Amino acid sequence: MSTSHRPTFSEHDSEPVPGLPGPLPDGEAILWQGRPSWRGIARRAMHLRALALYFAVLAIWRAALQSADGAGLAEAAQGMGFILLLGIVPIALLAGYAWLSAHSTIYTVTTRRIVVRTGVALPMTVNIPFAVIGSAGVAQHADGTGDILLQVMPPHRISWLALWPHTRSFRVMRPQPMLRAVPQPDSVAQILGRALASAAAMPVQPIAGRKANQAAERPAEAMA
Repeated sequence: MSTSHRPTFSEHDSEPVPGLPGPLPDGEAILWQGRPSWRGIARRAMHLRALALYFAVLAIWRAALQSADGAGLAEAAQGMGFILLLGIVPIALLAGYAWLSAHSTIYTVTTRRIVVRTGVALPMTVNIPFAVIGSAGVAQHADGTGDILLQVMPPHRISWLALWPHTRSFRVMRPQPMLRAVPQPDSVAQILGRALASAAAMPVQPIAGRKANQAAERPAEAMA
């Protein structure tokens, strides 16, 4: 199989076209470009809510133990404050990284591929041709954003470390790329569904969707 039909990674210092390492080949056009929401990355990739809850519970637990040992209100409050201060540092660092990651990322859907430009320190482009995408799905969230989930067909693989946080959480052994926290996910899903269907010479079908709190993901009808 030619390299044009494989996922590829490339590093670059400049972009002739925003979000792309170079001009598109003749006959290929950009259908959609967008950036992820940094709040969506913070909540669902960095899991900041769970981390904040963990430190809050830890602080309350420490205060309860101190009170049980006869400590006064001021001493218990001081113990809580120390734990909360310890929690603020990693939460702030992860929130800052989420903001930087979102602002350094551009998702591009063309008539032939999906391109993810990411990298806080050094821009890197991940090229995912339609030929290696087995299915796609969309997960919608209460904040109005959504995740476009991509299934890469074997034997092709995407590096989890290179693409994170633009991969499905906890899928390290078999990484699943995603366009994370995109605005207007239904519109993006339909654009991608039509592009996949057109590339595969299939009738246009809508990409299947699910609410974020549903347990199972339904695969897209359009496949390449």
